[in-house]
Amino acid sequence: MTVPPMTTADVDVLRTRLSNWDRWGAEDQLGALNHIRTEHRAAAAATVRRGRTVSCARPLPTLPAPENPSPAEHHMIGTHTEGYGADWIGVASHGYATSHLDALCHIFWDGRTYNGHPTEVVTAHGAEQLGVHHLRDGVVGRGVLLDIPPVRGVEALEPGTAITVEDLEAAEARAGLTVGTGDILLVRTGRWTWHREHGPWDPRQQLAGLHASCLPWLHEREVAMLGSDGVSDVHPSHVEPTDGVPTRLPVHTVGIVAMGLHLLDNLDLEDLAAACTEEGRWAFLLTVAPLIVVGGTTSPVNPIAVL
Repeated sequence: MTVPPMTTADVDVLRTRLSNWDRWGAEDQLGALNHIRTEHRAAAAATVRRGRTVSCARPLPTLPAPENPSPAEHHMIGTHTEGYGADWIGVASHGYATSHLDALCHIFWDGRTYNGHPTEVVTAHGAEQLGVHHLRDGVVGRGVLLDIPPVRGVEALEPGTAITVEDLEAAEARAGLTVGTGDILLVRTGRWTWHREHGPWDPRQQLAGLHASCLPWLHEREVAMLGSDGVSDVHPSHVEPTDGVPTRLPVHTVGIVAMGLHLLDNLDLEDLAAACTEEGRWAFLLTVAPLIVVGGTTSPVNPIAVL
């Protein structure tokens, strides 16, 4: 697939062109999740045929690795010695290892967050706007899996591979569906298959993901939430610098800041891809329930697909 040429200046144009600021009012805290209406949830529930459930999360990563320089901490503070079982868990969710949700206060651009709030709303005590606690009722809707490796004729995309609109539409055709308003889109790159077969590597340097040219497609389709087994962005970005200014995370910057698109990073989509293949369908009921962290920029999550 040919990757469209883009520059940092082109990405900056997309920030304005694809902006959803004020689309749902000055006090909006949900961004593109407003695309999911009650009728979408009901229709998603109606897709359930067998009641089969599949987790889309990785185990909490407690061991150091190239993708996990700050491991989660899990200590026992109650065992058979104390006469009861109890745990202490600490995790820095952002990064390339923990399955997590990016809230709309996570990314800044030119001193602003989504909907034009100044970055000063994110303080040492948490975010005064756009915190993850605004998702306390959970995200429930139609999940759609676009499995990219099969349309490329491989088991897994090589790290650094840029996914294009052509890839997304080929995966749509293979799945026999159309991504539309209110969908929670999951894009599989085969990251964990590659990891299993080739061993760990530093994903900050190379990681398969969406090219910036996919952003208008996501906006036009009115996707409500985007997730991936990577971080949605391809590394390196395949975007040429303008005046020496690089763009490392265009899907994060334009998606979160301009479009109000919550992201699900570091998912494990292997079991879901297998289940969809067995069931012969790639759309399902999906639930995402973040922790209620008041003012939080993120939460670890365990999205559950129901087929």
